[in-house]
This record gives sequence, structure tokens and C-alpha cells, in this order.
Amino acid sequence: MNENHPTAPAGRAPTVADVLALPVLSAGQPQVVTGLAQLDRPVRWVHITELTDPASFLKGGELVLTTGMPLPEDAAGVRRYVDELTEVGAAALVIELVRRYHRPPDALVQACRARGLPLVTLARDVNFLEVTQVVHALILGNQADAMRRTQRVHEAFTALTLRGAGPEDVVHAAAEMSGRTVVLENLVHQALICEPSGSTVEEALTGWEQRSRATAPGDHTEVGGPEGWLTAPVSYQGERWGRLAMLPSPGEGPGFGPEHITVLERTAMALTVARLIHSTPWEHTAHRNALRELAEQRHHSPEDARARCAALGLPTRDCRFLAILVDLGTGAGGSEPETRLHGELRSAGVPALVGELSPGRLGVLLALRPSQPWRPVAERLSRTALGLAPEAIVSVGSEVAELADTARSFREAARVTEATPPGQPLPADRSFHELPDIDLRRLLYALRGDTRVQDYTERRLGRLIDHDTRHGTDLLTTLGHYLDAAGNKTTAARRGGLSRETMYQRLRTIERLLDTDLESGERRTELHVALTALRVLRTE
Repeated sequence: MNENHPTAPAGRAPTVADVLALPVLSAGQPQVVTGLAQLDRPVRWVHITELTDPASFLKGGELVLTTGMPLPEDAAGVRRYVDELTEVGAAALVIELVRRYHRPPDALVQACRARGLPLVTLARDVNFLEVTQVVHALILGNQADAMRRTQRVHEAFTALTLRGAGPEDVVHAAAEMSGRTVVLENLVHQALICEPSGSTVEEALTGWEQRSRATAPGDHTEVGGPEGWLTAPVSYQGERWGRLAMLPSPGEGPGFGPEHITVLERTAMALTVARLIHSTPWEHTAHRNALRELAEQRHHSPEDARARCAALGLPTRDCRFLAILVDLGTGAGGSEPETRLHGELRSAGVPALVGELSPGRLGVLLALRPSQPWRPVAERLSRTALGLAPEAIVSVGSEVAELADTARSFREAARVTEATPPGQPLPADRSFHELPDIDLRRLLYALRGDTRVQDYTERRLGRLIDHDTRHGTDLLTTLGHYLDAAGNKTTAARRGGLSRETMYQRLRTIERLLDTDLESGERRTELHVALTALRVLRTE
């Protein structure tokens, strides 16, 4: 590689500082006289001039090289010379102190300082032609690299669109390609999707709505607001659906370059297509993702979880949380149940997240005020769910004080659902199920797939069932009457339509077949558990 070519700054034009660091210029011992703070100006071309009015040949962004020979003698002429360079947008003025001057004229220094134009002196002779060749090669190389990167961006988003990628995939790709945090928000400034890059979700989303409202919406991709966000509207045929925001990375130089703009604009286009293809509203997707992270404890930290939920409009402090699961069965599908349930809670003034946790199962997270009772809210929600799907099962966990503990509430609600068979009668006083409702039968129903329960049942009752099968007897039913009567033989005989003598005879046969003592309370309990499990397994 040519020693005059340093590593080109990726994604942008070289700055004045970059050019001064090139060996071809550093050999001239450059000294920055004025404009030290402006050395991050981009250099778009190099122009050698010995004219008194070089501005007429410039278009802006040029590094102007001169030996100082054409500089006017009078201070007014020098000021005019600098004014013209400044007004046309020259990046910097480099003067060689070899031929005419051996120190920069005071008038030139004062004029450059007054107009904020970087003035650089060279103490040694430099081949200006070689400088132009090296810098122009660097600029053109960067431009070619930028074009190739832009092409790769277009190809990546085209591939995403062709395979029908959802909004999460699109925003994730944008953050990955840009190296910046990207956020998709809706029209009421709720952050629906956040892909952090170089920061945490907490850092990106804390105080989101207030910060977002401080950045006025525009009709085009632009940088604005107190934090210098790069934003782009997401819209279709004049209807605006939301806004993308790319956040600047703390501690980096120039905020955004052409590549960042390209990435954000292509992201907006891909999101528009995704919304047209996918029927699920963005808000539903956002709620679903947030709920799954909470229920499965997939968030990186409690702070991240609070920031994400708060950015969706859910209070996260000074409140209590309650998880509810709604199993819809086959009675309802699509996005209508989510919309109806969320609308019902909103009309009740209860902040909540509502989203699909798995096919046919909706998760609901309520944020309740400390003094607000949860049962009326759960009852209202349950009745709405049953109106949508009469066979729906609504299960409620327990209240928790911290958002990070909602996973426990979701686990409890899941246990209730697992222990509730289809068609299970509702309690007399409510239309939802909760943990205290789980009796022995429902516990065994939840464990019905466990081979240990099946093995236990077979070991306790198998010989009796085999006897009934071979001999056509019904001793299992007799045992059931006896156990249901808590060992009262008279009651058991009446329920079975048997005489006391026949009942005694059958019980002795059962004791012999099972090698057990039915007078023992412990043995009766063991058999009652096994018989209940058998009834559950046979019913299932």
C-alpha cells in the first residue's frame, strides 16, 4: 500500500484532520494557527490556487492550498479574500511559508480567526500536485466504498422484504448495519421496538415519551431535537403509521453520515411493506414481545424491563402487578381478542399489556394502583373473554410488587390453567380460576402426563382392574363408593345398591387382591389418590 494512503475513514469523507495526518502533508510540518475546533470539517476536494479571487472556482468543502503569493497587501483585501472562502464553504486554507512568507500575516490570522476558517501553515516545501493526487484518490476510494456499502444495504433490505420479514427483524437489521440504536415508535410516542447498539434498553428508552416529543416529527429523514436524533417517518400513501429514530452513539464524532440515512430510509420502506403484508398491528407485536420477556425472564436486567414497559405506556413504579392468562380454545382467533381485551381494560382505566404468549393463549399484565382491588378487574376481563369464546379458560396468578417478579405471577397462572380441564365448572362467585381452586383432582389432572403418576396408579389398582376384566366384576366401582364415603360401609352399600353383607364380602375380596388393609386411613388415602388419578386419566 502507498505510504501516503492511511486507512480511509469508513462511511464519510476525510476530514481536515485526516488530510493533515497524511504523510505527504505531515512532511511539511503543518501547524494549525486558527480553527482548531473545526478540524472535523469534511474535505470533499483539494484546490491549488494562486488567484486573488479563488472562491469563484470553488463549490464548498475544498482544502485550499496556496504559496501565499496572491495574497493582497492590504488588510481589507485579506479580509475580503477570507470572507469569500468562508462564504463559499471552504474546508480550510493551507499556506506554505517558504517563498513569500516565513510567518503568517497578522491580517490573515485575524481574518481567519474572526470567520472561524481553519488556517494551517506549512514550514517546509510540499508538492501540492502530489497532495491533490493522494487526497483525491482517498476521496474517490471512500466514495466507491460508500457506494458498495450502500448497495449492500439495499440488497440486505430487499432480501428481508422478499422473505416477508416482520418488523422486529427489520429493526434488528437496521441496528446491526448502522451500529446505532434504532427505535420504532407509534403516533403517540410509545416505543414499540427497540434494538440497542452500544447501549442498554434502559439507556435508550428511559423517559422515552418526553424525549421523543421534544423531537418534532418531520416529513422527511432528518436530524433534529435536543439529542440530535436521525428520524424518518413510516407511512403509506400519505397515512403516517409511526416514526423511526436512530440515536447517536455517545462519544463518537459526526453524528450521522449518508450510510445512516440510507439505512434508516430503507428500514422505513421495509417496515411499510411488512405492515401491508402482516395483519398483526405493531402494538400487539410490541406487547407480545414485552410479555414474553417478562414471563420467561429473558430481559437483560430489571432496569431494562422497566424502561421497555414504561416506553409502552405501562406504569412501572408505585403500583402492583397481576398476571392473567386467557386460553381461548377454538372459539376465537386473529387479533380481535387482543384488541377487545385491551379496549375493555382501557375503558376501565387500567393500564395493561395484552399479547399472545402462544397460539390460543393470551397473556395480560395489569398495573394496579396500591389501593385498587384486582378482583373486579379480573372479573370484567373474564366476562369479556367468555363473550368472545364461551369455552375460554381465564386463570389468575398472584399479585407482585415488582415488575421483575411478574414471571412468578405468570407461572402461577399457568399452573392454574394446566390444572383446569376443558368444561371445568366455574366457581359460583366468579368467572375466572385461581390457585386456591386447585384441589386433588385438578392437581392430578395437571400431572396426568407424568409417567410416575401413571405408574403409581397402575401399581395400586392394576390387580383389581385385571380381576374385573377377567371375571366381569365391578369391584373398582365398589371401592370407589367405599372411599368416597370415607370408609363408611353403610353409606357405601346404599350408594352401590348393595346389602351390607355383599358390601363386606366385596371389600374382603378387594383387600385380598390389593394386599392391603382398608381399615387403615393411610392405605385408604393412597387408594383414593390412585383412584382419583385413574378417573382423571380415563376422562382425559
